[in-house]
Amino acid sequence: MIATSSPGRSPDISILLPDLRPGGAERVCVTLANAFADQGLAVDIVLRQNQGELLDSVSPAVAIHALGARRVRDAFGPFVDYLKLARPRSVLAAMWPITSLAVAARALSGVPCRVVTSDHGVLSESGPGRPGLPRLAMTLSMRASYGRADGIVGVSRGVAADVAALAGLPLDRVTTIYNPITPLPAPAAPDADILATWSGGGPRLVTVGTLKAVKDHATLLRALVQVRQAHDARLLVLGEGSERPKLEALIAELRLTGVVQMPGFRPDPHGYVAHADAFVLSSLNEGFGNVLVEAMACGTPVISTDCPTGPGEILDGGRFGRLTPVGDADALATAILETLAAPPDPAALKLRSEAFSTARAVSAYRRLLGV
Repeated sequence: MIATSSPGRSPDISILLPDLRPGGAERVCVTLANAFADQGLAVDIVLRQNQGELLDSVSPAVAIHALGARRVRDAFGPFVDYLKLARPRSVLAAMWPITSLAVAARALSGVPCRVVTSDHGVLSESGPGRPGLPRLAMTLSMRASYGRADGIVGVSRGVAADVAALAGLPLDRVTTIYNPITPLPAPAAPDADILATWSGGGPRLVTVGTLKAVKDHATLLRALVQVRQAHDARLLVLGEGSERPKLEALIAELRLTGVVQMPGFRPDPHGYVAHADAFVLSSLNEGFGNVLVEAMACGTPVISTDCPTGPGEILDGGRFGRLTPVGDADALATAILETLAAPPDPAALKLRSEAFSTARAVSAYRRLLGV
C-alpha cells in the first residue's frame, strides 16, 4: 500500500531518491522535505530502497514510500505505479539516473505532475561521466529526458554548466539553487574520549565526509605531516566509507598513528566542528560543499581545495577561506598554517553562511515545482 503524507490528499511534492544514506544530496532533500512540510505542504519521500542513517532525520509529517528496487532500472515500474496511485502535483528527482527515470515514468504514467530534476555533483567527473560507453549512455539519457523536465537544477554554477553541456541544453534552462543549510542546533558535546585524544595541546583540525577517493583524504594526511613540523596538530576525520583500509595504512606509513582519529560517521558533527581550530576540505571535486557552509555557521575557519565546482563559489574566490590547488599537499599545508596564524573573524563567517539559508532554497524550489 502506498503511504502518502495525508490520507485522501495527493502529495504536493514527491521527492525521489535512491535511499537516505548520509550523502550531501540526501541531506539536502531531507532538509527540503521537512521545510516543505513545515509550510503545510503534503510531502512524500520516495526511495528506491528504504535504508540509510538519515531516515531518523525525516519529519513525522513527511511520508516515506519505498519502491523496493535493488537497481535503478528495477525502480521504473514501481515508480510508474506510485505516480498513478498517489498522483502528486510535482516530483523533485535528485541525482542522475533517478532524474531521467522520473521524467520517463511521468510520460508513461500519464499523470500531469511537474517534474524537476536536481543534480548535486559534477557528472562529467564522476564514474559514468568519464569517456567510454557509460559516458555515452549517461549523455544520451540526459539528452532524451532533461529537455522534457519542467525544471532543471544544479546546486552550483559549475554544476549547472556541466548539466547543460551534458544534456545539450542552453545554460539558461538550468537554474542554480545553492544547497539549503538549516540553522544549526546547539551542538552536542563531543565524545569525551575523542575530545581528549584530539585535544593534544596543539591545533585541532577536522574534516567531515564519506571516506571515498573523491574526498582525497590522502592529500590532507600528507599536508598534516608538514603542519606538524610547526605545531602539534591533531586531525579528526568524521565519516565512513570504502577508503578506510587505505587511509589507515597511509596513517601508519606517515607515522600519524595516534595523531589522526577516524571514529566513523556522526549524525551531529557540529559539536566537533565548533571545537576545531580549522575545518579542512581536500576534495577532488564537489557539487557544492555543504560542510564548508556548516563549518562557517559554527564560526570555524575553513580551508578548501579550489575543486570543481562549489567551494570557490561558497568562499567567494577566497574571501571567506583559503583555496588551494587540488592534490597539492604543500599548498594545503601552507594554507592551514596561514589560517592558524591569522584566523578570520568568526562573525564574518557566520554572516556568509546565512547566504545559503533554507528559506531561499525552499522558495526557489517551490517556484520551479509550481506549489
